[in-house]
Amino acid sequence: MTPISRRDVLAGLAASSAASMVTARSEQRPSSAAGNAELLSGDGRGQHADALLRYFATNAPRLLRAPAGVLKHPSVAPALPGKTYSTNLWDWDTLWTSQGLCRLAALLHDDQLKEKLSEHVSGSLLNFLEHASPSGQIPMMMTANDADPFGVLGKNPTTRNQAKPVFGQLGLLACDQRGDANWLEPHFESILRFYDSWVRHNSSPIGLLVWGDDVAIGEDNDPTTFGRPFFSSANLLLNCLFYQDLLASAELARRLGRSADHDRLLSQAEKLAQRIQRFCWDPRDSYYYTVDVQCVDRRAELIPTVTRGMGMSWKCLPMRIQMFTGFLPLWCGIAPQHNAQKLVSANYLADDRLCAQWGVRSLSVRETMYSLEFSSNPSNWLGPVWIIVNYFVWKALQRYGYKKEADALADKTLLLLSRDLEANGSLNEYYHPDTGAALSHKGFMDWNLLVLEMI
Repeated sequence: MTPISRRDVLAGLAASSAASMVTARSEQRPSSAAGNAELLSGDGRGQHADALLRYFATNAPRLLRAPAGVLKHPSVAPALPGKTYSTNLWDWDTLWTSQGLCRLAALLHDDQLKEKLSEHVSGSLLNFLEHASPSGQIPMMMTANDADPFGVLGKNPTTRNQAKPVFGQLGLLACDQRGDANWLEPHFESILRFYDSWVRHNSSPIGLLVWGDDVAIGEDNDPTTFGRPFFSSANLLLNCLFYQDLLASAELARRLGRSADHDRLLSQAEKLAQRIQRFCWDPRDSYYYTVDVQCVDRRAELIPTVTRGMGMSWKCLPMRIQMFTGFLPLWCGIAPQHNAQKLVSANYLADDRLCAQWGVRSLSVRETMYSLEFSSNPSNWLGPVWIIVNYFVWKALQRYGYKKEADALADKTLLLLSRDLEANGSLNEYYHPDTGAALSHKGFMDWNLLVLEMI
């Protein structure tokens, strides 16, 4: 008889507890799609939650990586050993993987795992911060053999892209796990220099940040940035992440007793929120859009002898391409309640545009760029369901009080992953929105762990 480990016991207890909680909520959750009937029964939901919890309890600790090469601190991998991405340390992937792992430890009541996570989450952050350039730039991705594969640290002066702004959030998560912020004090200036470098190199005339190019931007082939001219796209994901990171670092500054930094970071966040609201909200469509910042009045150069009439009253143009990113100002709390109400009432999550059998399409099915092809470089964000997309929209709906809609999306996500686990023995990177078929990279873990917050 095979002995049962303490972790297996805890996983079973946590699964039973989670199943009970989910079952208790079943009567409150109306079905959003007939195909979800299995999950929407109490017994079915408990079985799916149980299966996922057991899988994560067994496999997620394998993401905890020992120091190696230039990664001198313990870190967190986004995929299981031997799978695609498993040797990488990515910027925003590390945040979401770490957040999901912390949720797992809490569900399992596993103090040993929590202690390990405090070391590996903070170690991941230190690996990034200790490879920052003197001017503040931080690599997007690292491996044990190469601290800067994308040439961020001064090797790519044309576009000046660097890591996504997630290190304040990652630092706050690590501090919460450790129960202490003092360990971060010697490194906090690196985070502040990182923000300064973003503002210095990638600010647009309207005060929103722009990507220099389209390499490793997270949502790789987002048509509002992918293939666009350098420094033209004030991408919503970039700006909402930056806003959220400023808030996280303001909280870190408060814990560290740095009152001046706290006030300055809060002020910077508030100004950015106002700009996102002013320039990215589209009243015609009741949606938030990435904007093009290339608007320049060139009459003085092109027709200098002709008397000028009206001036340009606009400084950017909305790129009316309906990506999931339209929900990000709700995810981070920038949107006023009345805008959130208009957006949800516009049925983006009820008709076929973004709503699918298995979650939220990354790109509206009505866009000409919509495609479900497999792609790895770039990854395909032109319609497939990504768990991070479902998570963003779920959090947005929760935040603004749309519990029924949030619960329905949680049901879809839980069933999608549990069925993938049953069919393939592991999870994948992204999925067909209408059939639920796995489309990419078996063994992918990463933000799939965030489904644990939906249980």
